[in-house]
Amino acid sequence: MDHDKRDLCETFSPSCQVSELRDKILEVAGLSEIFKALGDETRTRVLYLLSYRELCVCDLAAVLEMSLPAVSHHLRLLKAMRLVRNRREGKMVYYSLADEHILHIIHEAQEHFAEER
Repeated sequence: MDHDKRDLCETFSPSCQVSELRDKILEVAGLSEIFKALGDETRTRVLYLLSYRELCVCDLAAVLEMSLPAVSHHLRLLKAMRLVRNRREGKMVYYSLADEHILHIIHEAQEHFAEER
């Protein structure tokens, strides 16, 4: 058998309820957008830092050693995805996690990564 085909069925003959499973895949529609956001190291770092405390854009820029506009760009994307929220206090804008869900995903990924070592 050809090396590239060892992990393929020899004949095309689906054995399951294809239509039922097609309906199931609709349940994950849009989830890839969250994984795209987490696929960027900077955005993952921002979310992780916000899991510890609310931070202003200046604090995030200083910790990440990035410019304010660069950090602001990432925060806008995260806010559009409803992963973070912000509040204004005078001239300062503070960010926090929108909820704990994204933190659970990050922690699960950390545990999985630790298992691989």
